Amino acid sequence: MIRINGRQEKAAGKSLADWLCQAGYSGRMIAVEYNGEIISAEQYPQVSLHDGDVVEIVCFMGGG
Repeated sequence: MIRINGRQEKAAGKSLADWLCQAGYSGRMIAVEYNGEIISAEQYPQVSLHDGDVVEIVCFMGGG
């Protein structure tokens, strides 16, 4: 199990890009912290999720 935004998820073995797509984040403006480090969108396909990983996702929202 991995922890994504404080919730336990079964995502081990998937790439971060695959998980983000399945979770509906595809095409959205987000920032991702993976095990304490901010990673760029170009890195998402190369990041393999493993048991014990911690991922935090922040979505950018417009407003005024």
